[in-house]
Amino acid sequence: MDVYTLDLQFLGLPHVIAAYLVVGPGGPVLVESGPSTTLESLRVGLAAHGYEPADIRHVLLTHIHLDHAGAAGWWARQGAHVYVHHLGAPHLVDPSKLLTSAARIYGPQMERLWGEVLAVPVDCLTALYDGDQVRACGLSFTALDTPGHARHHHAFRLEDIAFAGDVAGIRLPGSRLVSVPTPPPEFDLEAWRRSLERLSAEKLAAVYPTHFGVVSDVRKHLDTLDRLLDEAAGFVRARLQAGAGREDLIAEYTAWDRARANAWQVGEEEFQAYAATNPHFMSVDGLSRYWSKRLEAETSSS
Repeated sequence: MDVYTLDLQFLGLPHVIAAYLVVGPGGPVLVESGPSTTLESLRVGLAAHGYEPADIRHVLLTHIHLDHAGAAGWWARQGAHVYVHHLGAPHLVDPSKLLTSAARIYGPQMERLWGEVLAVPVDCLTALYDGDQVRACGLSFTALDTPGHARHHHAFRLEDIAFAGDVAGIRLPGSRLVSVPTPPPEFDLEAWRRSLERLSAEKLAAVYPTHFGVVSDVRKHLDTLDRLLDEAAGFVRARLQAGAGREDLIAEYTAWDRARANAWQVGEEEFQAYAATNPHFMSVDGLSRYWSKRLEAETSSS
């Protein structure tokens, strides 16, 4: 088995979105499709290893966010079979609600960022549940239900490694800094922490976050992410309780994150690369929505 990291060069930037080419005894499997805007880069990456799109018969998606799954319909039309969390599967068959939700975040930038999003024909799609196995090309991937970033999230275990999507956070190549993507509408602090406990219990030799590349110091990385989740959520909660509005909160969160990066001796260029991969406004919006829902729940139960 060989695993290759394919840099999709999102918006011409390196190390923002990865897809993983996994080559087993029966041929290649693709983990993550990326968006349609990165298909040309993905073709180039495949060609570098001697493959073309027609060779890809299996595409595994960790979840349905457009940076991970936007081109899934295109791959289905090339003859690939697509595997995804059962909660996300209906939104690939009919992506209208997915696109409406994304448009609330990205507005007029939708086409530039993600390009065309094609529906996945239902006969080209397998909806996966926790513990399901995908046997493809002589390999066996196990779906691990890992919500927190989104309810429709799986990590895929393969032998002693896992393709972790966003549940293992963001860590750029050569960097020690970890970043946590908490976009709306489904960020859930408690669920994410349980997912990290589960990944830790798997005793993995390496994880492969989609953003970006292999992480070998798995336990240390997951422990750092666990602490960061609490710190980021606590910061936003405190600022909301102090009455901060959205724009002020985004500015304050960005400054907090820059100070955290400085403490890790991360320079401005590297910090901006993280910000491009994980925009601060999205994290603030997701954390704010989470706390608003918690407050509503507490108020209604009192």
